[in-house]
Amino acid sequence: MTVFGYRLPAMSSLILWGILWEIVGRSGLTFFIPPLSDVFSTLISVIGTKPFLKALSETAYAFSMGVLASILIGIPVGILMGKNRLLDELLLPWVNMFLSAPLTALVPVLMVLFGFGMKSIIITTTLFAIWIIILNARAGVMQINRSLVEMARCYGATPLVAFYKIYFWAALPEILAGVRIGVIRAVKGVIIGQLLISIVGFGALFELYANNFLMAHFWAVLLVLFALAFTVSEILAYLERRVSYYAASR
Repeated sequence: MTVFGYRLPAMSSLILWGILWEIVGRSGLTFFIPPLSDVFSTLISVIGTKPFLKALSETAYAFSMGVLASILIGIPVGILMGKNRLLDELLLPWVNMFLSAPLTALVPVLMVLFGFGMKSIIITTTLFAIWIIILNARAGVMQINRSLVEMARCYGATPLVAFYKIYFWAALPEILAGVRIGVIRAVKGVIIGQLLISIVGFGALFELYANNFLMAHFWAVLLVLFALAFTVSEILAYLERRVSYYAASR
């Protein structure tokens, strides 16, 4: 961040917002925003407790399974859509519709079909993340230099070999960008699933703290969730920068 021509350290904006949060909390303008120092002290007191660790493990399991399913299904489907025009015309309207639709409205349907357990939460997380992964993988394949494809055909590459050695690697920058955005959407999906389908994990803690007006506890859990999502997103952004030369060579 640059202010008046001076370049400030990378974390300066977070420090500035933290100071502003502390001032608003100390002023007592609203009970909804406690001082940031109280939130951190509360976080230290609850982070090692059994309910918090149980909620963290349940949320991490649902999140990781949902993201894994999104990647394993979304990347191959997106690549196939990018290389097959008929399949693209059949699936693209549905992908765009689900990407823009309010997916929260589908949660009651998932509850009827799959019950009130972890399975429905994982499917909800998958539905939030998969569509942007499909679209980005498709976009990456459609930008591939056709000479690479022709070269693979000339050397007798099978469709499976071409899929892995040509299409996947050439579309990797867009695929990683889609996965990064999908991970962010998956965070929303897992919390919505835990709040609406089965009150478990961080959703249960949010419900408990909000109903009892324990706002310091509420914000402490929310900060943990934000930190986890930010960490995963930054790791994927780093990998995306590492493979950006694939896009540059195109």
